Amino acid sequence: MRIILLSGGSGKNLWPLSNGTRSKQFLRLLTAPDGGKESMLQRIVRQVEEAGLNVPITVATSQTQRDIVVNQLGNKVEVVTEPERRNTFPAIVLAASYLFFEKVCDPEESIVVMPCDSYTELSYYDCIKRMVKAIEANEAELMLMGIRPFDFSTDFGYIKTENSGGDFFRAVCFVEKPDIETAKRLVSEGAYWNAGVFAFKLKYILNMMKKYMDAKSFLQVRASYQNFPDISFDYEVVEKALSSAIVPYNGFWKDLGTWSALCSELATSHSGNVIFDDRVKGTHVINELDVPLFCSGVNNMVVAASLDGILIAGKDTCDDVKNHVDDFSVRPMYEERRWGTYKVIDQVDFRDGHHVLTKQLNVKAGAHISYQLHHHREEIWTFVSGEGRLVLDGNMKFVRRGDVIRIEKGHLHAVMADKDLCIIEVQSGDLLTEEDIERFEWKWE
Repeated sequence: MRIILLSGGSGKNLWPLSNGTRSKQFLRLLTAPDGGKESMLQRIVRQVEEAGLNVPITVATSQTQRDIVVNQLGNKVEVVTEPERRNTFPAIVLAASYLFFEKVCDPEESIVVMPCDSYTELSYYDCIKRMVKAIEANEAELMLMGIRPFDFSTDFGYIKTENSGGDFFRAVCFVEKPDIETAKRLVSEGAYWNAGVFAFKLKYILNMMKKYMDAKSFLQVRASYQNFPDISFDYEVVEKALSSAIVPYNGFWKDLGTWSALCSELATSHSGNVIFDDRVKGTHVINELDVPLFCSGVNNMVVAASLDGILIAGKDTCDDVKNHVDDFSVRPMYEERRWGTYKVIDQVDFRDGHHVLTKQLNVKAGAHISYQLHHHREEIWTFVSGEGRLVLDGNMKFVRRGDVIRIEKGHLHAVMADKDLCIIEVQSGDLLTEEDIERFEWKWE
């Protein structure tokens, strides 16, 4: 058995905390067993281990989110990145081809595909075990998890079933995100929500892939990724499946994809540098900024402040934020990378087309920034804490607090942190983008 975790998203639903590189599943807002904070992604991986599913996990994500996956999970998982953002069908095919060509998985091996933003309890994974058992017994080509609806939601797909007499139900009809009246009818008829959890044998999805290409390697699949339609797995596979069934899940389950859903599961009403007076009721506040945030006399509100922006919304309207994010879209001001984190401190755009961007880089001890060069900018690194080793055009030197390094355009550079490093980076040039980077190999000895 193998697990594929789908980790994508545009980062609009929980703005300003989420963005294109830090989607909702990466926000460390949930309370971990040790009392610390963990993300939805970290929680899912922890629960998989606690449920006794000691199986390899592959995370399918975008190239821009690869670093944050590695930062949060380390070597617990394999990571497969899309060459471009598409939909869940091509993402699942890409991950399946990786398992077949790169990990040499048997075509008969059972594969479970799961979202990484579901908030559940451990019995959820018992349901997954039953799904795999049904696949291994050839009860159906495709197994799905069905959630018993607790309201008339129009945000989920519905599955109508018929009794099979066993531990599962045959799927007879799929309705994707119906209107409210149709949702009421489906619930009254006993339909289930589609939880977005699928189980099948590896060969099932490999045969689907042949419709678009006869690939001989994973690299070939990735290079021809644009050949796959930009379509969801539900539309391309689930609704066309000739033999599908569901295993009902009756335990606790919630999609934490909106502010209202997330707030209902937060352990405290506020996080960060926040001050309430006694006239605040039913309000949740999250402050990622260093400055204090004071609330007085605000009821049933969501207030969130980050380097990307500030949200102030009533709980009855806070879920509409996703419809307005594009109106004020800016570059992500905070990112987690495999080596640590960075935040943008200041940005100045001059009339002559020159730009200056100032960042604070925090590099974890034992981690390193890749050996790289830039074509459109120069950088000045000021080391404000920690110790490490800097490589500049093949020459290595030790660096520590107080050192200042100037890096011209086209010059190769990298840094390894021997102790946690804090660096103030000032970028200067005619084009300041994360894409202006060319990476090279460097062996740290």
